Amino acid sequence: MTTGEVIADLFVSVDGWAGSTDSPGYFGYGGPDLMAWIDESSTVPHVALLGRRTYELLSGMPVEAHDGTWVTELDKVVFSRTLDSVAWPKTELCKQDVVAEVRRRKAEGGLPMRTMGSLSLVRQLLSAGLVDRLRLMTFPLLVGPTGREPAFEQLASSADLELVDHRVLDGRIVLLEYRPTGKDIPRA
Repeated sequence: MTTGEVIADLFVSVDGWAGSTDSPGYFGYGGPDLMAWIDESSTVPHVALLGRRTYELLSGMPVEAHDGTWVTELDKVVFSRTLDSVAWPKTELCKQDVVAEVRRRKAEGGLPMRTMGSLSLVRQLLSAGLVDRLRLMTFPLLVGPTGREPAFEQLASSADLELVDHRVLDGRIVLLEYRPTGKDIPRA
């Protein structure tokens, strides 16, 4: 990770859903490699970016249920225009426009920023061209009609991507890491 870089992590099914009405966490495919990757990537210094819904979901869980110690140790920014406060340590509540605030933070440098959940936040950052790396954790299932939250619905722009890394976790989950090239996508 480099100074001021924005990394967007998305966990998706093969058919592009970021969740399902009847799937457990990690679509039911959590395993030792996936948990090790989550722990490893959480320990790399960065600022975690969360939206209100993700914050409320995670803050409602007991601390023991969270992955690692990121709740107490990582700097975090929660974007919300409706919350009045946040309870976690090292957590800043930001009521400003997501795109403007992340653009400002990128320009200032500092720690890399990484999304945590927050599909709406990821979409806004992708549409604004602020994502430096997109990491897709693709789980081996077709969610079909129980899918909720199509991962890339309502993007405001297109982007050509370059594959910069890939891994297979637990023999079934594919982690693809892309970097925007700045080029237009191929067109007919």
